[in-house]
Amino acid sequence: MELLVSVGQSAVTVVLFLVMLGVLVVIHEIGHFVAARLARVRVHEFGIGFPPRARILGRDHETVYTLNWLPIGGFVRLEGEEGDGDDPRSFVRASLPVRLVIILAGVAMNVVLAFVILLGIAWLPQTAYGLAFDRVQTDSPAAAAGLGADDLIVEIDGRRFDQVEAQLLVETLKGAVGRTVTLGVVRGGDAPAGAGSTSVEPLVVTLRPASEIDEGRGALGIETLRFVPSAITFTRDPLAAVAVGWERTVDAFFLIAGGLGDVLTSIVRSPTEAPAASGPVGIAVAVGDVFWGAGLVATLYLAAILSANLALVNLLPFPPLDGGRIAMMLARAVAGRRFSVRLERLAYTVGFAVLFGFILWITIFDIARLGGAVQ
Repeated sequence: MELLVSVGQSAVTVVLFLVMLGVLVVIHEIGHFVAARLARVRVHEFGIGFPPRARILGRDHETVYTLNWLPIGGFVRLEGEEGDGDDPRSFVRASLPVRLVIILAGVAMNVVLAFVILLGIAWLPQTAYGLAFDRVQTDSPAAAAGLGADDLIVEIDGRRFDQVEAQLLVETLKGAVGRTVTLGVVRGGDAPAGAGSTSVEPLVVTLRPASEIDEGRGALGIETLRFVPSAITFTRDPLAAVAVGWERTVDAFFLIAGGLGDVLTSIVRSPTEAPAASGPVGIAVAVGDVFWGAGLVATLYLAAILSANLALVNLLPFPPLDGGRIAMMLARAVAGRRFSVRLERLAYTVGFAVLFGFILWITIFDIARLGGAVQ
């Protein structure tokens, strides 16, 4: 029975990952497609995945819509995008600003998707996460305020924290050292018998100053911290939800940028060691872990992070990524002439081969992690 459940969960995970990846790719390519159509650039093909072609999904007066066998991306094939063509609606005959907008539209769509998902999560009714602790230090602000080991801190100065930002409970306390704050406490909220309580009691606490804080003495004076969901729920007003959604979108970009730097460093310095990142297999495993362990909202949050990831990676100045195409166009503009069509095609071919090799390289480590060979 356990084997059947495991197989069923694995199948659901694979389907979920493919659907998630497909949506992110389609949204990206829709950006290119819509921008090209608005600029009256002819679109020959809208492809999901990379060739060889699996099947034709449909067609209109000028575009064929295809599903392809390599599920690692997608593409929009434009008239004259390789730099030649006499068609007045070709990509190469459009002005530089128009071509840049068409290329950047895919990245913009992934940013918009990440923001919309994170905005939706921020706007949904939320479960307030609380800060639980096992011990109150004697002669501490917590003891003076009357906190007990089975109490749950769910507010700081009226602010509540959802699952994504639970860590900010501690960060907010650290940032308020020496100040007087009002904690919202659920009495017995960390005990099974009191888990359903929705009564929040305000406690005014003056935190320790920085001079009295060391490794064993925090600002509040509680030990063995952990974050747990409470029975308290809350909602944000629309403006607050927009602010939180945008803040999380920006945070995702900085998080991904830092991780990307670590991966590049790993490739250069230690290519035989596991990088601090995952490829398609590792991401699929992570999607399954989050979905089965944390639920749908956390899975949507991961999808938003992946969408921001796709946007940032596509901005890298490396062919055949969008950033590589932009770099090539800008180089032509600076040089005042176009390069050899054969040379440009060779650059894109080599770039694609290197990109595919990188995916294969990182996938090897993903599989090794699954087998326990690397950590």
